[in-house]
Amino acid sequence: MINVITTLNNFIETSDLNQLYNWFHKLLSNLHLNSEQTHTATAISLVISFTACMVLLDYILKKILLVVIKTLIIKSKTKLDDILLNNKVYHNIVHLIPIVLSKIFFPIFFTGFPKLIQFTIVLTDVVLVIAFTLLINSIIRSIRDYIKTKPRLADKPLDSYSQVASIGVYFIAFIFIFSSISGKSPVNFLVSLGAASAILLLVFKDIIMGFVASIQVSANDMVRVGDWIEMSKFGADGSVLEINLSTVKVQNFDKTITTIPTHLLISDSFKNYRGMQSSGGRRIKRSINIKMSSIRFLELNEIEELKKIQLLKPYIEQRQKEIDEHNQLYQMDQTMPVNGRKMTNIGLFRAYILRYAEQNPHIHKDLALMVRHLQPTEHGLPVELYMFVNNTLWAFYENVMADIFDHLFASVSYFKLEVYELPSSDDVRMFLKK
Repeated sequence: MINVITTLNNFIETSDLNQLYNWFHKLLSNLHLNSEQTHTATAISLVISFTACMVLLDYILKKILLVVIKTLIIKSKTKLDDILLNNKVYHNIVHLIPIVLSKIFFPIFFTGFPKLIQFTIVLTDVVLVIAFTLLINSIIRSIRDYIKTKPRLADKPLDSYSQVASIGVYFIAFIFIFSSISGKSPVNFLVSLGAASAILLLVFKDIIMGFVASIQVSANDMVRVGDWIEMSKFGADGSVLEINLSTVKVQNFDKTITTIPTHLLISDSFKNYRGMQSSGGRRIKRSINIKMSSIRFLELNEIEELKKIQLLKPYIEQRQKEIDEHNQLYQMDQTMPVNGRKMTNIGLFRAYILRYAEQNPHIHKDLALMVRHLQPTEHGLPVELYMFVNNTLWAFYENVMADIFDHLFASVSYFKLEVYELPSSDDVRMFLKK
């Protein structure tokens, strides 16, 4: 760059280009200003003229080059060039052209202004660093977006890594800008920066914690983009949209967005439903509270009546055979119902629920499937259904679970059982009769 400028200056001395200053100076002398004012007005005119030329050049380049580039990108089938265009890589490259030309031609336009030449050189250096910084950051964003198109890496916290890279680029740019303005070596700046490292650590504490958390989240595969997580402390319950350096964005099921500091994913607890989604099943864990006063032994005629239920008939026959063999073996006195074994309405109802779930095509047969009693409470005996729907979609899951419980609530009366209510409808009717 220095050799180019030197060559151009030598060319200027032997050409008419060095008359540019004189031409402006002569033109402004007609305003009847004193020599100092004319000199200043000439400098301002040169600055305005040069700036106008560079702005016009930038406009022309954008109108011509970018239109050509966009036309070629539209015809292209690759995604990479679209990503580069969306992240303004081409725009930043076009902006570099007038800035580089400014770096070369500033000494030409300001011949006769040594101090102004020095100032403009520093100014163009700073602008050039800023332009290169914007270009590099747009390339970093493009790399991030391109990697996101790869299924294997799409769920990684790429935003965090790109932000760290951008911060590094900004830091290096700041060093070069400081060096250009102060005229000191970047090494001296880094040495002085070491003394202020404690202050920097305090200022960038959240960024450092977020970066470390992002690495841990990625390395331990704790959260991916697209995971359904629940963090009640922050009101988050939905899908992860973005994991960046400082926050994790979660879109809740009501379409609101909750932001969680990234480092809190390490320090606080949260629930990740990825295991449920990858298993292909969604758990049903709900109970029917049976009124305990309605639980009793069944008479033979009631058992025969329940045999009409197709799902229960094979079970009842097998169970009755086992009961008869047991009572005969131990010579139980059948005049007393509690002697020996006997079928109960709650037992047959539980067996019916299990068989009804087993023949349901929407229940996952390879995952846990059982019907069990829980601890009796003042609200009756809970009969819990513990099983999995073979689809993780929320609406599908709710429909299947509602269908099952619709059927069971309608079926419970056939087993001479009552569902607990507070107060129960029977209690209300008895009260009204009195």
